[in-house]
Amino acid sequence: MIDQFILFAVLTFIASLLGTISGFGISTIMIPVMSLFYPIHLTLLFVALIHLCGDVWKVIFFRKGVNWRLILGFGIPGIIASYAGASISLNAPDLFLKRLLGGFLFIYVFFLFKKQSWKIRKTDRAAFVGGSLSGFFAGIFGVGGAIRSAFLAAYDLPKEMYIYTSGMIALFIDTSRIFRYFTGGTALPQPLLYILILLIPISFSGAYVARKIVNFVPQRLFRLIITSLLGMVALKFLIFP
Repeated sequence: MIDQFILFAVLTFIASLLGTISGFGISTIMIPVMSLFYPIHLTLLFVALIHLCGDVWKVIFFRKGVNWRLILGFGIPGIIASYAGASISLNAPDLFLKRLLGGFLFIYVFFLFKKQSWKIRKTDRAAFVGGSLSGFFAGIFGVGGAIRSAFLAAYDLPKEMYIYTSGMIALFIDTSRIFRYFTGGTALPQPLLYILILLIPISFSGAYVARKIVNFVPQRLFRLIITSLLGMVALKFLIFP
């Protein structure tokens, strides 16, 4: 158990650091590793709770230029879709959906590299689609931030506004799916609960370091980093779902 805690502590710090800067990452890094030790339902709930903490740190550290229309446009459909996705995850296998997500992201990243000046129009429809897709995939297998980042990156928001907006939307989505995991009968055993409590300050430290780093990342490079990370996620899901 001590060896697992050390492993999860390192993963949590790295995932919190990358996840805060990019808008996704905690689930992408932690779920594949944790699933080697625990059943998928326990893994989804555990990582979702860590992810929820990361959402809170983003909201605390990066509250600047709040766009409530964009947040609610993503968040409201995300809540509904996340609950539906979590309901499916309680019984359905996730292999096909992971590869489907990888294919979607791969095509999207290829398009962004070819058409770097392209942006999603800032419409209510785009926010609805982005929120629904990110919520649905987050509910099913715990990884929805990549899709959310794909849509938000196209809005080309200022860095701090982007991170705060991503955190607020994820807060809505994670709360919805965690509630469904609990009502579906999933609960953490006591040893995992203790580990979770110890990892919360570690996730905070990762977000704090990210706050210091993000100010040194130019806006154009920031968008390139996000797109590159999305490409890595796509390849991961296509090759190692």
